[in-house]
Amino acid sequence: MGFARNITTLTVLSLPCTLSAASYTVLEFSDISGWAQDTLTPALIAFTRSCDGIRPTADIPAADWGAVCKIAQGNPGPARAFFKDHFTPVRISTGTRALFTGYYEPELHGARVPSDIYQFPLYRRPSEIEIGVAWNTRAEIENGALEGRGLELVWLDNRVDAFFVHVQGAARIKLEDGSTMRVGFAGRNWQRYRSVGRELIRKGVLTPAQASIDGIRTWATAHPEEARAALQHNTSFIFFQELQIPDALGPVGAMQVPLTPLRSVAVDDSQTPLGAPVWVRMVAGANSLDRLMVAQDTGSAVNGAQRADIFYGSGSEAGDKAGGIRYSGEMITLVPNATAARLRGE
Repeated sequence: MGFARNITTLTVLSLPCTLSAASYTVLEFSDISGWAQDTLTPALIAFTRSCDGIRPTADIPAADWGAVCKIAQGNPGPARAFFKDHFTPVRISTGTRALFTGYYEPELHGARVPSDIYQFPLYRRPSEIEIGVAWNTRAEIENGALEGRGLELVWLDNRVDAFFVHVQGAARIKLEDGSTMRVGFAGRNWQRYRSVGRELIRKGVLTPAQASIDGIRTWATAHPEEARAALQHNTSFIFFQELQIPDALGPVGAMQVPLTPLRSVAVDDSQTPLGAPVWVRMVAGANSLDRLMVAQDTGSAVNGAQRADIFYGSGSEAGDKAGGIRYSGEMITLVPNATAARLRGE
C-alpha cells in the first residue's frame, strides 16, 4: 500500500561518508503529515532513556548527540518545542518501498528444569561465538550442537512459542512456582534469517492470509513432525539472557533500555542510527499510525532504510495486533541540527 503527499522544495544529498549507500532528503516539520496532532511527550521520554546508549556514527558524531541529549536530560521544556528546536527531519532512502511490521513481548509458560511438559530450551550465548562469523545453523543446534554444555536458560512447553521468541527477541515467562522471568537478546549465530511463513506459502502449505503467527502455530500444532523441519528453514538462531526488569516496564531492546509500546521501533542500524527519533507514517486504514517513535531495537528480519518493526507491547492482546501488521508508508528520521547543517553543506 502506498500513499502520496505534497512536499515543498527539498534538497536531496548523497554523502561519501554515510551510514549506508543512501540518499538523504532534508525536510521541514511542516512536511510531516500529522506532526501537529501527535502527543510527543512519550517520545521525548523514550528518547531521553536512549541517550546514554546512543552510538556515534560517521554521519552523527558523539558531539551532535551529546548536545541534544544534554538538553533532553536537563530541562527540555515542552516536547514539541524540544524536537522542533533541536532536530531536523530527514528522509533516508535506498530506493526501496517502506515496510512496517509489528512485534511484541510474548507471555509464555516455562520451567528452569526440563520435564515431559517443558522440553524446548532457550539457550545462553556460547562463549566462542564471534561477531559477524557464521556459527552452527538452527538445525545443527537443535540436533545437539549445544548438548551437555549447560547453556539452557529456561525450558518452554511449546516448540512454536520457543521459535517465535527468537523472532520477537524477548519474552515474559511464567514459571511453575508462579514467579515471572524476563528474557532478552544476548547474541545470535550470524546465520541468515529466512522467513518460515514465506517458505510455507511457497510450498503451498499455507496461503498468504494463513501465514501469520497464529496461522503457523495452528498448522504446526496439527503437524508436529513437519513443523520441526519447517521451523529449521530459518537458519538464524538467537541466544538469550535473564533480565531483571520491573513488571511495569517493557522488554529491553538492542540499546539496553526498556521499550515503550507504540513509541519504540526496531530498525536496520546500518541505515537508521539507533537512538534517533523517527516519525512513522503507516498507512493501514483503521490501523494507521502517524506518530513520533524512537529507534531503540534491531532485528535480523529488519533490513533497509525504510524498514521498521513497531513494538506493540506485551501479552496476547499486543500479539494479536502486532501479528497483523504489514503495511507501507514512510519513515522520517530526526537528526540533530548540527548534523543537518553538514548535510546541507553549511
